[in-house]
Amino acid sequence: MKDHFQTRAKDWDKGDIRVNGAQTIADAIKERFTLTKDMHIMDFGVGTGLLGFEIAKSVAKVSGVDMSQSMLEKLQEKNTPKLHIEAICQDIVKDPLKQKFDGIVSSMTLHHIEDLKAFFMSIKNNLKENGFIAIADLELEDGTFHSDNSGVFHFGFDKKELCEIVESCGFKEVVFTNINTINKPHRNFGVFLLNAKV
Repeated sequence: MKDHFQTRAKDWDKGDIRVNGAQTIADAIKERFTLTKDMHIMDFGVGTGLLGFEIAKSVAKVSGVDMSQSMLEKLQEKNTPKLHIEAICQDIVKDPLKQKFDGIVSSMTLHHIEDLKAFFMSIKNNLKENGFIAIADLELEDGTFHSDNSGVFHFGFDKKELCEIVESCGFKEVVFTNINTINKPHRNFGVFLLNAKV
């Protein structure tokens, strides 16, 4: 399994766009869902924990899933006794987790997932009754967001198409909202949050 982030993990947290973007996503999730101290949340594509640690401040436990061992090593360096994330290195589409979660969050990872339907079917099985998903990623773009598109399967997402996929997998109350704009020198990129319940 190729680790596309091996060379990038070391400096991942140095980008203001990433750090501020994760904070914006965390705030948007907290606006939509009441996070409580008895909740167990999965952060899918947790990376170095930029979103996960913000969520962890409000819940009992965060399990961070990622396929990049180097990103998870960076995450574990940031763990403290007071604030920590359980690191799980696994492809949960091919090898689903057994645990059930109160909610599943994700920041800028969905465009790395080739089979969206298989992904949403997989995570639906990981949710408790009334569990939620809150997934942030890029709105439809022209392929210029990343300087290197290796490991990228989608150039952002069309609102109607993505909502239809999520609904076809059995989710309800599906909402797709623009929550941020990333300004790059050549153009601006919209960031959405998709939230839904089972």
